[in-house]
Amino acid sequence: MSDQSTLEKLASKKVALGITGGIASYKAAEILRGLQRAGCEVRVAMTKRACEFIQPLTFRALSGSHVIVDDYAPDNPDPIAHITFSQSVDLLLIAPATANIIAKFANGVADDFLTSTYLASTAPVLIAPAMNTTMWEHPATQRNLQQLKSDGVHIVEPDAGEMACGTIGPGRLSEPDTIVAAAIDLLISSTTSLDLAGEHVLITVGATREELDPVRFISNRSSGRMGFALADAARRRGAEVTVVSGFTTVEPPQGIRVIHAPSAADMHAAVMGQISKATIFIAAAAVADYRPAQRAANKIKKGSDRVELALERTADILADVAAKRSGRLLVIGFAAETSDVKENARKKLMSKNLDVVVANDVTQAGAGFDTNTNIISIFTRDAGEVIDLPLMTKAEAAQRVLDQLVLLRQSRLSSVSSAR
Repeated sequence: MSDQSTLEKLASKKVALGITGGIASYKAAEILRGLQRAGCEVRVAMTKRACEFIQPLTFRALSGSHVIVDDYAPDNPDPIAHITFSQSVDLLLIAPATANIIAKFANGVADDFLTSTYLASTAPVLIAPAMNTTMWEHPATQRNLQQLKSDGVHIVEPDAGEMACGTIGPGRLSEPDTIVAAAIDLLISSTTSLDLAGEHVLITVGATREELDPVRFISNRSSGRMGFALADAARRRGAEVTVVSGFTTVEPPQGIRVIHAPSAADMHAAVMGQISKATIFIAAAAVADYRPAQRAANKIKKGSDRVELALERTADILADVAAKRSGRLLVIGFAAETSDVKENARKKLMSKNLDVVVANDVTQAGAGFDTNTNIISIFTRDAGEVIDLPLMTKAEAAQRVLDQLVLLRQSRLSSVSSAR
């Protein structure tokens, strides 16, 4: 899933993988292999309870290194392993993370190697919880998770599904590929420079809803994942970020300002109210092109077998921003297509006078709505070139889009300097 640029960034990265005692412990082997395929060096630590589900020998064979369970054990080659283990790595990943380890981390308990390692860690920490649904939903667990979030710990939310105990609900360990992708995103962000410092990025995200009546609406399947990935990546690269958000299926990242805009008209008004402050505008939202010509004041009741609906055009936010641009504003559009992707993207680039268009074919596996991955092509107006990228996480795709914006900004500034 990682492209050559990502592999180069991860080539020297070291990950400490902590495994705690749960039925999902066996999946840690897949996580370890996924990190290795991405180019990372992985060392493993296990709790004593984890060893009852899967043996340290498995991870020693896969990692090629001693697996630490007890730093006081005679076979441990490092007498202060909880210090060197934690402070010589670029990421501490706990997968699976039980309710017990989460409670210990949240309250600063250090009664074994893994909890001591957590307190001694100077690296980012990522945990992937796995437990019974009732335990996951218990107020104490949720309180501990909130404490960890406030402490800066990153969390891969568990999936919903059937547990080993037969319970159905949230709490199942997220898929290994998802956990690996989250780890890669954190590692990449730690290598990213602040090359967007001084920029104010305005991004539209999610789907708009155009109401038929108080109950029904017209919308689309946009999740907001790509837009939020761009917002998070831009913030990490030093930009001030404002998001104008429609409806999304994911939570916004921390550290960004969010303005909620349910409809196309609301989003248009919010963007126009903020655009004068922006230096980069990215239209990642899936804005409805049409809305009902009239909204019924009351719920439309079932009547005849056929109902005709009159629609009218909504305001074109992207075209209006491009037409009224001033100063050094860069304008970037997205084109989610089902056919003739490149032809339609080029038309959009030229007809709306954009600087960049990011296009994808939503019919391709892994590139549609509400997925963690994408397959994109980046069209740039200045260079007249197309950059086709392979399947990658949306966080990785966001970084590649921003890379092009940085190059475009540098090119524009160089042209201005030369003209002088």
